[in-house]
Amino acid sequence: MDIQIWSDIVCPWCYVGKRRFESALAVFTHADDVTVVHRSFQLDPSSPRGQTTDRRQMLQRKYGWSDAQTDEMDARMTHLAAIEGLDYRLDGGVTGNTLDAHQIVHLAKAHGRQDAAIERLYRAHFTEQRSVFDHASLAELAGEAGLDAGEARQVLQADAYVSAVAGDVDEARRLGITGVPFFVFEGRFGVSGAQPVDTFLAALQRTAGH
Repeated sequence: MDIQIWSDIVCPWCYVGKRRFESALAVFTHADDVTVVHRSFQLDPSSPRGQTTDRRQMLQRKYGWSDAQTDEMDARMTHLAAIEGLDYRLDGGVTGNTLDAHQIVHLAKAHGRQDAAIERLYRAHFTEQRSVFDHASLAELAGEAGLDAGEARQVLQADAYVSAVAGDVDEARRLGITGVPFFVFEGRFGVSGAQPVDTFLAALQRTAGH
């Protein structure tokens, strides 16, 4: 069974959705038959590469939130993440263009380390407040995910996977995906958002029944 997951590294719901899906997979009878592929999606592709902005300020500009509303949303997100065993530390965080981070995920796919890489990038961004935007930090994180840091630097310098990232984004657009996370089961069923574990399990069971 093939599961395609579109996500963005700076999307807090994507990390939560990944955990909930994994919890469903852990109790799915045919889990050994499931292959998961992570696909690229950019929430803010117009953001200049190599630059970062304050995450809170970005959210307030985008949604018109006040400081109090932003605090409330961050507290809610942190609580929901904690339920899934994730330690979100959102204060003082930055955001930016994720094209280079997605290049690392594609490099990891080529080496069979995709899940390890995306997991490392999520934890770096949401828990450790390490940069997932500059090349030096991304290469270091790639090394920590079991990849060769030197190869990661070369990939980033050469933009080796830019076209692959663009291909994922184009396919998302073709499928009508406008938000992430988005899960596609065997090319037939789509599940949008960080749904409850039971919803993911039902989707797995439904797909297995066809």
